[in-house]
Amino acid sequence: MQKLLHSPIFRSVRNHFFTPSSTFTSFPDNALENSNIASEVLAVINSVNPIQPALAELAPFLNREVVISVLRSQSQLKKDPRICFRFYIWAAERAHLRSGASHNLIVDMLLSGGGVGDSFDLYWGVLDELRDEKLRVDAHSFAVLISGYWKLRKAEMAVEAFGRMKDYECKPNIAVYNLILNVLVKSDTILLALAVYNMILKSNCGMGADTFNVLIDGLFKSEMIEDALNLYDEMTQRRILPTKITYTVVISGMCKAKRTHDAHRMFELMKTRGCRPDSATYNALLDGFCKCGQIDEAFKLFKSFRADGYNVGIRGFGCLIDGLIKAKRISGAEKLFQQVLDAGLVPDIILYTIMMRGLTELGRMEDATNMLRDMIGKGVMPDTRCYNVLIKGFCDLGLLDEARSLELEISQHNQFPNSCTYTILICGLCRNGLLGEAQEIFNGMEKLNCSPSVVTFNALIDGLCKAAKVDEARLMLHKMEIGKNPSLFLRLSQGTDRVLDSASLHKKVETLVESGLIHKAYKLLIQLADSGVVPNIKTYNTLINGMCKDGQVDRALKVFEELKHKGHFPDSVTYATLIEGLQRVDREGDAYKLFKHMNENGCKPSASVYKTLMTWSCRRRKTSVAFGLWLEYLRSLAGREGEALKSTEKYFEKGDFEMAVRSLLEMDMKLVDFDSGPYNIWLVGLCQTNRVDVAIRTFSVLEEFNVVVSAPGCVKLIEALCSEGNLGKAVDVFLYTIERGYKLMPRVCNGLLQRLLGSKERAAVAFELLDKMKSVGYDLNSCVHHNTRFLIRHRYSERISENVLSAAR
Repeated sequence: MQKLLHSPIFRSVRNHFFTPSSTFTSFPDNALENSNIASEVLAVINSVNPIQPALAELAPFLNREVVISVLRSQSQLKKDPRICFRFYIWAAERAHLRSGASHNLIVDMLLSGGGVGDSFDLYWGVLDELRDEKLRVDAHSFAVLISGYWKLRKAEMAVEAFGRMKDYECKPNIAVYNLILNVLVKSDTILLALAVYNMILKSNCGMGADTFNVLIDGLFKSEMIEDALNLYDEMTQRRILPTKITYTVVISGMCKAKRTHDAHRMFELMKTRGCRPDSATYNALLDGFCKCGQIDEAFKLFKSFRADGYNVGIRGFGCLIDGLIKAKRISGAEKLFQQVLDAGLVPDIILYTIMMRGLTELGRMEDATNMLRDMIGKGVMPDTRCYNVLIKGFCDLGLLDEARSLELEISQHNQFPNSCTYTILICGLCRNGLLGEAQEIFNGMEKLNCSPSVVTFNALIDGLCKAAKVDEARLMLHKMEIGKNPSLFLRLSQGTDRVLDSASLHKKVETLVESGLIHKAYKLLIQLADSGVVPNIKTYNTLINGMCKDGQVDRALKVFEELKHKGHFPDSVTYATLIEGLQRVDREGDAYKLFKHMNENGCKPSASVYKTLMTWSCRRRKTSVAFGLWLEYLRSLAGREGEALKSTEKYFEKGDFEMAVRSLLEMDMKLVDFDSGPYNIWLVGLCQTNRVDVAIRTFSVLEEFNVVVSAPGCVKLIEALCSEGNLGKAVDVFLYTIERGYKLMPRVCNGLLQRLLGSKERAAVAFELLDKMKSVGYDLNSCVHHNTRFLIRHRYSERISENVLSAAR
């Protein structure tokens, strides 16, 4: 140290900073030594130019604490911040001098302005000077810029700073890559984040868990589930050990993909590998099971978690209460909510909102509104999401004035209606036939600086279709596609490198990044996001459904072809809707061609597609075809018993339909996902083909197995039995509908009553039936037709006459 103080570097500054009587010989401890070195460094950086040679001599004696001390002291001097910036950039080149604290100090200086001008511009100025002096700039020097811009939520400037590194011959290191990945993921530009990941792979930077954590989380949040899981697999293949954050992100993502058992296995794997879960991990798994409707399993997990020492907070109770509400177990939710209060825990806005949603879904608007007032009284201020729950509740009940009143109340608590608020109102207005008012709200959204979401567009398109305004709905789709920036839409949809779908967009982003135009790639993605909303498959399905119901099947097929060209993938709903539409206009052959096309294009037909084909087969008196279709569907499913299916087929081939149904039920009733739909379709089909004896036997078998027969199935059976004069069985089926709580149409009720009243012997049964109907809430004044009333009066008069004669005898 003595030798250093007598070096030529210090001779020029020694006279200014040391008195002749100085007795300094050595430092008594590290703190004093650091303090004295920091003073010498401050002297150098404030008086010597250039500072690099002088600092190079000092470098072996510096440490992180000295660097932090120098930066703090220099900042307090309120001098030119460029001095601090230059020193930091010099220190950042040396690993033993870098620290998170020094990084944060410079970021704070950039944000505060340092008292002189625009600190960001001054920092760029220092970088320019160093470049002109041919001095090296380390990647950490850019890390502070990226961090500073991101703290100000200036994502574009952060990306631009990253892109400009090459102008200073500076290559990003893994710390900078991780910073920019975080910015891109949080800015919802996952495609660009993936392109940057490819840059990392090519750069051979040593990646750690942090890089993968950011990307995996971003992929899950962008609903790119398989990509996220593949990246996790890639991480383990690279022998990078997952951290607590990694496991929590993957568990949460798996739960969102409804793969709760996989998530639980990951949770157990995490523990066996010695990685202790924290509250975020426990809550992610608990919430996943609750949201997937596995509430009983969630409570079992809850007990095991508590045994592990998991401290249940409001978040944990919120998951369980939310799960109970989703399972329609509101009384259980209310009891658990009371336990929260009794335990002295204070519900937050999230828990209150969950409870209010449960109450509104049951139509208990008074209780929900009282809870809102109680919440405000306890000092918990409602947010827009909370109000949206109540507004939806009123809209669902058709109480639109109350909903609009709450919309106005939002602003009283310094909140503002958002896209979701207006979407709920638009849905409610459309559902109540007030399409004009819904369009007014939609048109006024942009004036209120509130952009419609894809759900908003879908709601209005659905309303237009239901009002038979298909052309207007089609125009609305076109408006979505073009967005707010028609010139951008035209630019991207023309030329050789057209961007028509996510795949071509991904390719364009990759090309731009590989060309070093990362800032341009970012601007493209942001412009696309800001230009409007992109139609999703639900948008197209809604429009196709409207066109099919309006008889415009050819137009619907044209939209079907368009959506494929635009990079969307038709789902089972798309195909089912078109198949239904083609069947409605007697294009059965085209419907089956589309069904075959569905299989060939890798879209596995769902049960609803098969049931659509079965329904139309039955209407065309092809019950055997309908039965065969369902067997085909069952064979396509994994886990179905092959031998049992063969046995069913044999019964069917022999013409023993009753035994075929019984055989199928014995197999189906063991399954969790039992579907009564096919049985009801066959029952209706048997009635339509006048196989009434088989139909009533099938009905008896379904009753025996406690399979619910649908109201349409009962109606068809009653009508078929009446036609055959089997009124006793018809009455039995009608009584079954009463037990099930079905209210049949007046036409059906009057048909049965008139046939019963047509016979003097059965008139008493008709009167008993009328008493039953009245007791379960049938409005006989509106339900019973004129002709039926005449027959009732006639039979009633007969009964009185008979009673009089009987009394006279």
